Amino acid sequence: MLQPLIFDRYVAPARLRPQLWRLLLGLLVLLAVYLGWIALMGVGFLGIRGLRDLDASLEGAGLGGTPASLVGVLFTFVGMALGAFAAVRVIHHRSIASLFGPWALVWRDFLAGMVIFLAIAVPGAVYLLVFVELGSGVAWTVWLAWLPVAILGLLIQTGAEEVVFRGYLQQQLAARFLSRWVWMVLPSVLFGLVHYAPDEMGSAVWMVVFVTGFFGLLLADLTARSGSLGMAWGLHFANNLLAMFVFTTGEALDGLALYRLPFGPKDTEIMTYMLGLDVAGMVLVWALCRWWLRAR
Repeated sequence: MLQPLIFDRYVAPARLRPQLWRLLLGLLVLLAVYLGWIALMGVGFLGIRGLRDLDASLEGAGLGGTPASLVGVLFTFVGMALGAFAAVRVIHHRSIASLFGPWALVWRDFLAGMVIFLAIAVPGAVYLLVFVELGSGVAWTVWLAWLPVAILGLLIQTGAEEVVFRGYLQQQLAARFLSRWVWMVLPSVLFGLVHYAPDEMGSAVWMVVFVTGFFGLLLADLTARSGSLGMAWGLHFANNLLAMFVFTTGEALDGLALYRLPFGPKDTEIMTYMLGLDVAGMVLVWALCRWWLRAR
């Protein structure tokens, strides 16, 4: 069962102005700021690269196939975070900090979520390194040189998504509706759908959307139980750390991955098996996180 006081404190700032029209207007503000930031980055990119081979350069940048372009993709999420901050300040007249919950909880739960996720994921990563014939990715020297700024970008990317889906949307919907089908499930469905990428995922795209949405649902539950974004952020960060910086299927966002898996999203049979393992691992991590939250 949820601890009502914990969740109530997390949602309380959103209850001051819970109107649906404010949420819809806030989402428009968020989108406008996000797109404006991407356009600003595009202007800066154009100033650096010039008009020569612009189409090819932009396509490569969008796929994150090089260290620089991957970091660029991660930093586009600054606009998403700024958009959410603008929405809560301008439309809902509440503090930016209220999106996160108490900062002491945020950092403690972030570390706990990251450690729990890695404790479950690292044995599987070791198995891949020892027993699976992996392709080589980026050189270690390049990886280490780019890692500090890439880690910052990953904190921004995962933090921005958590602020929007488990912060802004979950809080505002919970302030207006009692049903978990609204404030937990709806943001999780949207979270899955924004990861719809048929060109990269091929026939596995809907499986990926489902697994991503399911991951979002578990994060939404842990956010409600913890009273902050910290644990969801830590899990999300650890997941993307492995998926972007260690192992890749070579379809997109692979510019800083050390190893390439011998299969891709278009290998439906093996992807079904691997995604099933992912779901089982997610449930185990979620159960351990719930245990940790009860014991803290």
